[in-house]
This record gives sequence, C-alpha cells and structure tokens, in this order.
Amino acid sequence: MYTADEILSKVNEYINNLSYDRKPQSLYEPIKYVLSLGGKRIRPTLMLLSYNLFKDDPETILSPACALETYHNYTLLHDDLMDDAPLRRGQQTVHVRWDANTAILSGDSMLVLAFERMAQCDSKHLSEVLHLFTITALEIGEGQQYDMEFENRNDVKEEEYIEMIRLKTSVLLACAMKIGAILADAPAEDVENLYKFGEQIGLAFQLQDDYLDVYGDPKVFGKKVGGDIICNKKTYMLINAFNKANARQRKELEKWIGSENFNHEEKVAAVTNLYNSIGVDKMAMERINYYFDEANKYLAAINLPDERKAELLAYAQRMLHRKW
Repeated sequence: MYTADEILSKVNEYINNLSYDRKPQSLYEPIKYVLSLGGKRIRPTLMLLSYNLFKDDPETILSPACALETYHNYTLLHDDLMDDAPLRRGQQTVHVRWDANTAILSGDSMLVLAFERMAQCDSKHLSEVLHLFTITALEIGEGQQYDMEFENRNDVKEEEYIEMIRLKTSVLLACAMKIGAILADAPAEDVENLYKFGEQIGLAFQLQDDYLDVYGDPKVFGKKVGGDIICNKKTYMLINAFNKANARQRKELEKWIGSENFNHEEKVAAVTNLYNSIGVDKMAMERINYYFDEANKYLAAINLPDERKAELLAYAQRMLHRKW
C-alpha cells in the first residue's frame, strides 16, 4: 500500500505533466495556471486511498482522480469570480490576472475537461461513475445556490446550513471515495460505507474551515483571520451566534452585520468576542468531533483489517487537525 504522501506526490506529478495542445492557448493558459497553484489535493488523494484499500495499483486511476481536482478548481475559479476575490492561494485569481470573460470561458472548459478525464476510467464502470459524477456536480451547484440565498438571511437554521455544506462541499469528497471503491471492484456495502465516511469527514472539514477563519493562527493559516466575519459570510459560527444570542447580543451582531463603514480589525474583534461569550467556538469543536466520530463508524464497518484502513484514517485525522 501507498502512504498518503506518496499518493499526493503521484497526483502532483500527474497534474504537472498534463499537456494542453489545443488552441487558442489563451483559453488553456488560465487552466494551467489554476492547477499549478497547488492546494491540498484532498479529493484525488481520497479517491486513490479509497481504491488502495482494495487494490495495490492506484496509479492506474490517476486520470479520473485528477478529473475531480480539475472539477474542484473549476468551482473555485467561478466562486472567485462571483465573490470578486482578488487572491487564491496567495496568487491573483483568474478574473484579476486576465478578465471576467476569460474566467467564465476557461472555467467552463475545465468542467468539460473534468468529464473528459473522468471518462478515461475503465469501460466496465464508466456508466456508473459518470452518473455519480453528474449527480454530484448538480448537487454542488444546488449547494452554491443555497449559499448565495443565505447571504440575505439572518434566520438560517443550523440544519439548513449543514445541508448546504453537505451539498456544496461534502458530496465531492464522498464521490471521490465512492468512485475509488467502485473502480477497485469493492463490495457494494463497502462502497456505500466509504461514501458515508467521505460525507461525514467533508462536514467536519468544512466546519474546521469555519473555525480556523476565526481562531486560526494567521502565520499558519496563510491569511488574515476573520475574512468571513468581514464579509458577513454565513458560517456555522455566525448562524449559531444568531440562533443562540440573547436580545442584547443579537442587537450588537445585527449592528455589525448591517454596518457598511467599519474598521476591519474592530469588527473582527467585536464579533469574535460575541462568539466567545455565546459559546459558538465550543459548539463548533463539538460538532466537528461529532462528524469525525460518525465517519469513523462507517470506516470501522468496512470489511477489511484495521491495518489496511490505517493510512486512510491517519490521513483524515491529519486533515481534521490541520491549522491551515
């Protein structure tokens, strides 16, 4: 079996060696640029780790694994355009470095390339894999739409938020693990347990992102904390602050959310203090641990020796306890 680091190395090598021989190059340069920015490569790594539970040649499915990374980066490219974000992973976003039209067209082409790369899986599983990938892509769009609609609401319930991040984030991790298991000819029950495992760790990872945006170390996190607070992004933290606040706390939250002219540092400090007094920091950590514990139940149910599952579990734990 391979370690997660060995698999990540194979993924990066494969992505770095992808060629784009079609013209015009002005369409493909932004695609190469986006994929060259790095990232954690969680989705292809999970697909290959899932496959490697059952078979020892995960390098044979690098194309469909990197299809997921291409798709994921397509969503980020369009997200950055929708949010008018200037930076991604410390570098200029595509619509800033080029322009909005280029970002739209190159993003659309990445979506097509993702399906082309996914279609290179073996013919035996092609129909099942493409159906799963298609449904997952639709679910992610649905999650993004919910996320946009939440921007103008201060009454979003926790269960609504969890369903939104399940669609927007978790299902792609679950899809990665399920496709890996399908391509490895895993038993149907194990395939479904891996999907559920991916879904649960996806929820934990997203809540961890929400938490780190407020409480992360800027030197490790790679950017200033409080970005979600500054732009009033509906996160687990903000939603539960509204839901759990008393009248005075809610009034202060509404003041900061409704303010158009404010000092960034002052707003981040004030809202963070409200989070602390309401207790949403502890709520978030409890929820993160809950979803990780649920994920472990699904992994434990997979009919393989514990030592065979150890690398996948260790990788998930490493991602859960990350500080970036």
